[in-house]
Amino acid sequence: MDGNEAVSTDVAVVGLGYVGLPLAQEASRSGLRVMGFDVSTHVVEGLNEGRSHVDDLSDAHIAEMLAAGFQASANEDDLDDADTIVICVPTPLSDDGGPDLGAVKAAVGTVGRHLSAGMLVVLESTTYPGTTDEVVRPMLEEASGLVAGRDFHLAFSPERIDPGNPKFGMRNTPKVVGGQTSACTERAATFYRRFVDTVVEAKGTREAETAKLLENTYRHVNIALVNEMARFCHELGIDLWDVIRLAKTKPFGFQAFYPGPGVGGHCIPIDPNYLSHNVRVRLGYPFRFVELAQEINATMPAYVTQRIMNILNTDGKAINGSTILLLGVTYKPDIADQRESPAVPLAKRLASLGAHVIFHDPKVPTWKVDGAVLESVTDLDAALAASDLTVVLQPHSDYDGTLIAKTAQRVFDTRGITPQDDNVEHM
Repeated sequence: MDGNEAVSTDVAVVGLGYVGLPLAQEASRSGLRVMGFDVSTHVVEGLNEGRSHVDDLSDAHIAEMLAAGFQASANEDDLDDADTIVICVPTPLSDDGGPDLGAVKAAVGTVGRHLSAGMLVVLESTTYPGTTDEVVRPMLEEASGLVAGRDFHLAFSPERIDPGNPKFGMRNTPKVVGGQTSACTERAATFYRRFVDTVVEAKGTREAETAKLLENTYRHVNIALVNEMARFCHELGIDLWDVIRLAKTKPFGFQAFYPGPGVGGHCIPIDPNYLSHNVRVRLGYPFRFVELAQEINATMPAYVTQRIMNILNTDGKAINGSTILLLGVTYKPDIADQRESPAVPLAKRLASLGAHVIFHDPKVPTWKVDGAVLESVTDLDAALAASDLTVVLQPHSDYDGTLIAKTAQRVFDTRGITPQDDNVEHM
């Protein structure tokens, strides 16, 4: 995009990752004039040449967007003529356990230099309650000389992107919006209704910010609950998978969660910490549910390692020198995203104990672990037959649980995809 040429834009999306790009896609599909801004020239050039860098969008999707008028830019001057600017940048954890707002502040600073009267600015990045009002608003007002709620509209709308979900996407997932004022909420709701089926208005920005944290804290705590149940059910000789099958027949009051080797992705291991950190800093006491859940989920790779050692010991083998095949190293099934995957700390522990770790993943051709680059095994059947132990970490749809159980010498299945067999042990 030529920064010297003014272009009227309905929405400019700042941050073209797994959140921003699907938003830009759906807005573009709905007939809006969409511009995407990203500080990565590699991302910008790739998109303008029709290449996708996120799981849920193919190159064909990018081609459709370009044909509809979408363009990506690394020139911040292209933000000047946008009616709405949506900020979709990452918020990782800082060293002290709170959110690292570095990317948010950088994006807000950029937006502030190009903010004009009448614009709508929406933050979608997950963060702690109060960020929109206490961080974003003052920065925008100072940079522009404009006042939120009077001269421009400001709102928060938590992203609810679920990578790899074939049923729920940007359009049919209800959108929560909370504005600095009621007029800001109305303006943001009107904007999102142009390409989202259901928009839910919040009382304000803090309520919208906290709703996202509650959603992910709910999952975090329930995953920790079932992970802890997996431990004692194993010790008591109880089949947890059958327990869950039975419990979920109740048509009310129960939602099924399943155990695993840990939690991964950007949301579940990270977002609840924003809330617990905020409670500690502001109120001076711990959010005990969140901190206990974090403790349980964070120790699952160590627990899986111990189970692996026990299985090998039962077979008369030491972990030192044993070949262990890991199946699925992404943080969730059927996507290539490896952020915060528990497979990494597990592989590090196994290697430190002398195990020869190999892996297979249909989505990941090469995998970086502690400075080493591993190649996915090319012949899965041969690797299954040759390995001392196969550990199922992700239930990718490409995996045939029956075939794995039949071919492998020994299986430790943390995801429940293999049938009961003499050579199979489940979480």
